[in-house]
Amino acid sequence: MIQLRHIATPLLLIVALAGCGEEAGAPELRVRGDPEAGAAAIRSHGCGICHTIPGIAGADATVGPPLVHYDERAYVAGVLPNTPRDLIRWIVDPPAVDPRTAMPELGVSEEEARDIAAYLYRRTGERK
Repeated sequence: MIQLRHIATPLLLIVALAGCGEEAGAPELRVRGDPEAGAAAIRSHGCGICHTIPGIAGADATVGPPLVHYDERAYVAGVLPNTPRDLIRWIVDPPAVDPRTAMPELGVSEEEARDIAAYLYRRTGERK
């Protein structure tokens, strides 16, 4: 019986840690966008004029919040749960979500927003 306890405890710890890793990566697994197309959309819509965005040259502004470690955030813009669907919704039309936001509607299509979300979830954890 003592031997079973010595084996079971480390196994339970390993299973628990494996579950934690899966949870942290869950949003990026659900976005079907193209991160490279997302980077291009970020550049073409001028997101770096207001935000610091790792991996985007010249995107080092401080008007809006830095878009770093996006997969670790609890909320999108402080008003929506951080899910791919809500992030896409926010990127397409921020004032429709929060009329008091300073972030303008930039004419981003849903497909571009999906690609931008894929970029933010997959690439913003990297250091600049």
